Amino acid sequence: MTDVPAVSTFSASGEDAITRTIELNTDSSNTQNTAPSDFLEIYEIERTVAAIVEGNFKRIALQFPDELLCHSVPIYRLLKSKAGEGHDIYVLADTSYGSCCVDEVAAQHVDADLIVHYGHACLSQPSRLPVVYVFGKKPIDVDDCIDQLGQCLTTQFQQDTTSNSNNRPTVLLRYDVGYSCRADVIAHRLQNELQSLNTRVLHDPLPTRLDPKTTVQSPEISEQIGAGSNEDSFTNVIIAYIGGESLNLTNILMTHSHCEVYAYDPSTRSAHLQSHRTNKLLMRRFAMVQRARDADVFGILIGTLGVTSYLPLIAHVRKLLARAQKKSYTISVGKLNPAKLANFMEIECFVLIACPENSVIDSKEFLRPIVTPFELEVALQAEGTWSGRYVLDFEKILAGDSENDIGTPTEDNGGDPDQPTFSLVTGKYRQAKRYGSNETVTEETSAALTLRNQDGALSKSADSAAALFLHSRSYQGLEAKIGEDSPSVLEQGRSGIARGYSDDHS
Repeated sequence: MTDVPAVSTFSASGEDAITRTIELNTDSSNTQNTAPSDFLEIYEIERTVAAIVEGNFKRIALQFPDELLCHSVPIYRLLKSKAGEGHDIYVLADTSYGSCCVDEVAAQHVDADLIVHYGHACLSQPSRLPVVYVFGKKPIDVDDCIDQLGQCLTTQFQQDTTSNSNNRPTVLLRYDVGYSCRADVIAHRLQNELQSLNTRVLHDPLPTRLDPKTTVQSPEISEQIGAGSNEDSFTNVIIAYIGGESLNLTNILMTHSHCEVYAYDPSTRSAHLQSHRTNKLLMRRFAMVQRARDADVFGILIGTLGVTSYLPLIAHVRKLLARAQKKSYTISVGKLNPAKLANFMEIECFVLIACPENSVIDSKEFLRPIVTPFELEVALQAEGTWSGRYVLDFEKILAGDSENDIGTPTEDNGGDPDQPTFSLVTGKYRQAKRYGSNETVTEETSAALTLRNQDGALSKSADSAAALFLHSRSYQGLEAKIGEDSPSVLEQGRSGIARGYSDDHS
């Protein structure tokens, strides 16, 4: 019988990690398989060069999503050859946050004065640098799209017995930015298809360039409605969306819960009613709101540094939490993952400040719930004050539009500040902790005192949630015991790696 080292029983050689086969789910609708001869048209090289030369930009940053990085070198060479001398071009290999947002932080590392953003974009207003958007051109069968959407909308109008022929719903055309090249044709043909039903199709082309500190519509409205129309002014609206399942479609369903939404997926060549999922999506977010109600310590996550008004929104969130006597910490960790956020054990709920497309996070894998600023406003209200309206746009939250829907945040309601509240999550009453100075709080609690050292000296925790959390832990680190233990003799330690030390003779 051959003797096998015991260490192999508990460890692997790592060979499976090298020989493992990885399956890639490629999207046939993207431009990853673009031929080099099509680069000039698909990536709009001539328009990009014209913007660089006319604006006399000296340092240009090219931002690509991960799936288009393979095309970055050919695009760089084409732009460099056509733009001529005097224009330095850089490729941003990675994004600080979401790839849909303009990465002004990475662009400032090379002191860029223009950003060219490729691929999918959330079209959030930039705060520092001008941006030229190149959406690409995803393939779509226009004839099939018109047939599918026309059939769905015609059936909907015929079944709608509450409206007469003079009061037909208005159709708003929304789409993934990759199909913007065919949006005008689709809108015109869809209008002709529905002309006999006495309805109109509203559509406005997407902007291909945004400059900072200019007045534009919010990302929720500016995509397809038009500069002269306001979506909130329509009471009878049906949204026609072109694109596959995405965060953009999910946000449309949540922010337009009063509308019927029909989506056509060019990859599957099918159109379906999507608004039946709205209630389930809102119920999931309402569960996050209930968990936020039970939280006393919040972490404000910075999910963008390039969207206009992100700093006023952070200040607005801090003000809300301070007025509700909640503790808040501002955290910037880049791209989110459960391992990063698990390091902040004392935080009970996170508030994400990000673009509308990346604001809603499914926090099943995260230790703590992650809510949006609007959901935080709802959580700080009295029970039963949410009507179902959902807001993701920064400007609407700062303008106070949401307060018209959910009311003014409640503080103490004139009652006992120590009165317990009922938690819908645990089904029990809970005693809320209060942080910050407030005239209604005059008594100090014993929880504000912590043990300073081993001599029994006490110190005030200075309203620190982290100190209170550390005090509640059974393990608080190694004890120093300076001067109590005599120095030990230095000894030779083990050498090798953990799976098999050189002195391991087992």
